[in-house]
Amino acid sequence: MPFLFEKLNIPEVIMIKPKAFKDNRGLFMEIYKKSEFSLNGISESFVQENYSYSNRGVLRGLHYQKSPKAQGKLVNVVNGEIFDVAVDMRQGSPTYGCWVGEILSATNNHMLYIPVGFAHGFCVTSEQAEVVYKISGSEYSPEHEAGINWNDPSIGIEWPTETPILVERDINLPLLNHSDNNFIYKGEYK
Repeated sequence: MPFLFEKLNIPEVIMIKPKAFKDNRGLFMEIYKKSEFSLNGISESFVQENYSYSNRGVLRGLHYQKSPKAQGKLVNVVNGEIFDVAVDMRQGSPTYGCWVGEILSATNNHMLYIPVGFAHGFCVTSEQAEVVYKISGSEYSPEHEAGINWNDPSIGIEWPTETPILVERDINLPLLNHSDNNFIYKGEYK
């Protein structure tokens, strides 16, 4: 099997560890394989792929798109290292308002699958980081774009910096209890 899939403390968020083949030429690994992902609970079709380049201390997030244009994400770091975070926003969920965070890097090759119903953000912990992430569900829709404040005390994310570099938009995002959120937990979110 080319991947190891691990459910995290919020079981819908899945850590994916690809098997890397290293030799004197470098490294080869599969990043995505529909059959393997489907067997492990990730059966969405990916409709868009995004790339970001950021410097140390940059925090992007916490972002999501509201239904009916909601998105899931498969996050992969191709250079550098980030602390990647998912926050459960599904009203009625037993883990509503809880978060999980993982170190993703070009060294460990780990990826994080974040399904619909979660806000996503990351903070760069290396000098620079390049992040590529596949989007499932819907393509980018500015009118459905939303977010929650990175430093919401009701969530209590333990970011790797107390003074991140943020854009004005992210500084002014609302707290979770004031967010424009239409995600509903239905036992197992699909």
